[in-house]
Amino acid sequence: MLKNLKYSCRLFTIAWTLARHDALFGLEALNISPFFAASARLVARSHDGLRRGQRLSRALQALGPSYIKLGQALSTRADLVGEDIAEDLAELQDRLPPFPGHLAKAMIAAQLDAPVAQLFAQFDEEAHAAASIAQVHFAVTHSGREVAVKVLRPGIEEAFQRDLDLFFWLARLVERRLPQYRRLRPVAMIHTFADTVRMELDLRFEAAAAEELRAHSANDPDFYVPEVEWDLTARRVLVTERIRGFSAGDVQGMRAAGIDPNATMEKAARAFFNQVFRDGFFHADMHPGNLFVLPDGRLAPVDFGIMGRISTQDQITLAEILWAFMKGDFMRVATLHREAGWIPPHVSVEHFAQAARAVGQPIMGKALNEISVGRLLGQLLHIAETFEMEAQPHLLLLQKTMMTAEGVGRHLNPDVNMWKVSEPLIRQWAREHLSKPARAKAVAEEAGKLLRDLPRVLRDVKDFLAQTQREGIVVAPSTFARLEAQRAAHHRAWLRFAWFGLAVAVASAFFIAETL
Repeated sequence: MLKNLKYSCRLFTIAWTLARHDALFGLEALNISPFFAASARLVARSHDGLRRGQRLSRALQALGPSYIKLGQALSTRADLVGEDIAEDLAELQDRLPPFPGHLAKAMIAAQLDAPVAQLFAQFDEEAHAAASIAQVHFAVTHSGREVAVKVLRPGIEEAFQRDLDLFFWLARLVERRLPQYRRLRPVAMIHTFADTVRMELDLRFEAAAAEELRAHSANDPDFYVPEVEWDLTARRVLVTERIRGFSAGDVQGMRAAGIDPNATMEKAARAFFNQVFRDGFFHADMHPGNLFVLPDGRLAPVDFGIMGRISTQDQITLAEILWAFMKGDFMRVATLHREAGWIPPHVSVEHFAQAARAVGQPIMGKALNEISVGRLLGQLLHIAETFEMEAQPHLLLLQKTMMTAEGVGRHLNPDVNMWKVSEPLIRQWAREHLSKPARAKAVAEEAGKLLRDLPRVLRDVKDFLAQTQREGIVVAPSTFARLEAQRAAHHRAWLRFAWFGLAVAVASAFFIAETL
C-alpha cells in the first residue's frame, strides 16, 4: 500500500513535468491515473511548431538521466510509441551539466587505489563531455599516451535503481489493466532496458565491448577502434586511447583537410555491413558524435555502451526476407516470418502476405540506391505487430541502427545510398550464406550437431525412466514396456538419422569441393 502511494506521488511529478512540456499524450493514451493527468493538464504549456516526439524529448531531459535513457530505448520501439515519435526520440540529446572535476578525481582514486597524480602525468579537471550516466576527461599517461577517461556520475546507480522500480511498477500496471498491450511485453521491455542500463553502469562491460569490436575489425584497414587501458579501468572508470579527428558530421572540416566525404561514406557503409552481417556484433549508437574520421581517413568509433548482436540464423532470415521483398515474393516473406517463429501459428500466412505487399509494392522496380532498408525494415516490423508478432528487441535495435547509419551516409553524400555502395559486399555475403553450396554445408553442419547430441538425448531418456522408478511414480507394466519399446524405436530411428546425416555431410563436402 505504502509502495503504491509512493509510486503514485512520483507518477504525479512525472505527469506534471510532461504537462509543462505539453507531452501528456502518452499517459493519457494509456489511461493510467487519469486524475493525475487531468490535474497536470492545468499547467500544460503550448509549444507551437514542435512535434509530439520533440516535446516528449524535452520532458524526458527535464526528468533526468533515467528518463533520457528510457527515451533512447523507446526510440527503438516504434511498435510502442509510433514511428514519428520514435524518430524524434532517436535524436534525444544525452547531455547534462558536468559534475565537478574534483569529484571525478576522487572517484578515480577510489576505484584505482591510487591518487590521480600517480596514475596520470596530466589530467584535465574540466570535463570534455557530460552525459546522463558518465562524463569524459582528457588525460596523459606517464608513458606519454593521450587518453580519454570516462567516469560514472556520483550516485547514479542508486538513482537508476529507484527509477527502475517505478518503471517496473508502471509496466505491470499496463499489462494488468490494458490487456491489448500485453503482446508488446512492456515488462519484458523494462527488463531489457534494466539489463542494458546495468551493463552501462559497469564500465568494464563497455571496455569488453570495445575490445571485442577491436578484435573483429583488426584486419579492416579503414576502421580503427581505440585501445582500452585495462590497468586503468575499473567498474566506475574506463580509460581508452584518445581519438583526435573530425566528427563524421563535420563535412566542411573534412574537405578542408583534404578528406573526401564520399570515400568516408563508403568506408562507413562497409564498416556497418561488416559489423552486422560478418561479425553479428555492431555498434548500436554510431551517430556523428560517436564516429570520428582520423587525419589519415580511417573511421574511429567511441562510446561502446550500446552494442547489438544478431545471430547467424537471424542474419540469414532477415536477408532472405529483404531479398524476397526486392523480388516481390510476398508469400515467401510471410512464410519466412512463420518459419522464424516471429508470427504465431494461428495467423494466416495469406493475410500476412497481403499486408506485406502493402509495404513492398511501392518499392517494386526501384534501384537499391533509392530504397531506405532501415525504413523498410521498420515498416515491416510495424506490419508484423498487427499480426501479433512478439517484440524482437535485437531487430528493433538493428532497425534503429540502420536508420542512424543511413542518416550518416546521407549527411556525407546525399546523392549516394549506402546500400548501393555495399552491393558488392551483399552479393558476396549472399554467395557465402544463401547459395545452394552454402545451404548444403549448413545442412551437413546441422546433421553433425544432431549426431553429437545423440548420446545426450539417449542419456536423458534413460535418466527420466530411472527417475520415475526412484521417486516411486506408479507406472503400469504395460506403459513401462511401451515406453521401453518407444525408447528402443527412437534409438533405432536416431541411429538411422545419424547415418543419414553422416552421408549427407560427406556428400555435401564432396559437392562443395566440386563447386569451389
